Amino acid sequence: MPKMKTKSSAKKRFTITGSGAIKRKHAYKSHILTKKAKKRKRNLTHVTLVDKADVKRMKLILVA
Repeated sequence: MPKMKTKSSAKKRFTITGSGAIKRKHAYKSHILTKKAKKRKRNLTHVTLVDKADVKRMKLILVA
């Protein structure tokens, strides 16, 4: 049986930290920015962690 491959789309979008958490970027920051408030755009800039409920699924995609 061949080796499991990491999903290419996931490896471009997520990174695993040293403690095992998964970092991600916020969505909705790519276009149509004129109607979004400055505060909203600034908060979308920051990196955040994947929710605890989704971590198991994400690790299967990334570490496979």
